[in-house]
Amino acid sequence: MTDPVVEHLTTSLVRALRRLGDAGEPEAANRLAGEAYAAIHRDEPRAAQRLNGVMHHLARLEAAGRTTRRSHPMTDDLRLDVREVPPVRRHTVIFETFDALGPGSGFELVNDHDPRPLYYQFAAEHAGAFSWDYLEQGPVVWRVRIGRTGEDVASA
Repeated sequence: MTDPVVEHLTTSLVRALRRLGDAGEPEAANRLAGEAYAAIHRDEPRAAQRLNGVMHHLARLEAAGRTTRRSHPMTDDLRLDVREVPPVRRHTVIFETFDALGPGSGFELVNDHDPRPLYYQFAAEHAGAFSWDYLEQGPVVWRVRIGRTGEDVASA
């Protein structure tokens, strides 16, 4: 059961993030949502799930502002296709894959939607320790190379 104060604060934060995104600042809103997600996801999974939902909304707003679609060839990295993984498990599987990487290595994430919310979670939890390179940007399949670049500030 979620603490009523946490529930109230999460509701207010989600509302504010949506308004910030709708006001033309979806990237800034997603960064804030990622920071909040990183701070609470272990202790308040229900509140974190709501933040994850708003991050997906904000990612769609960001995508609407981008017009280019890039496609790059396959990488030699491990390929993690999460399209058949239940949505509630996807981020856990992705972070477990990242945690198993050595410095300088990476994996190719394949998803059925823009994983931009995941980027903000990585930025909040692994600042300076990951790389994020779109290989393909929809509209049906998104592919991203996620790499471990060095010492992880968040877990060091």
